[in-house]
Amino acid sequence: MKTQKGNLRICNKGHKYYKSSNCPTCPSCEQENRPDNGFLLMLSAPARRALESNGVTSLQQLSKFSEKEILQFHGMGPASLPKLRTALQANGLAFED
Repeated sequence: MKTQKGNLRICNKGHKYYKSSNCPTCPSCEQENRPDNGFLLMLSAPARRALESNGVTSLQQLSKFSEKEILQFHGMGPASLPKLRTALQANGLAFED
């Protein structure tokens, strides 16, 4: 018999999941909210949530921030910057200086 690690939790949508940390993110809701395409798809879930929680859902919005500002978002790490730079450059955009 397989034992679950963590505490049983139930999200607002009724999904049941186990977590050993204080992270409130429901894995089922996270999967449902994952984008099907676009630059957000290539980011980790914490990095994507960091941008979304700061109102950044398009490359045009992203281009209004500097790299330093983006790194200040909770959940955003330096590993995401090359992916974001590439996406911006592919669309003729760049981070603010």
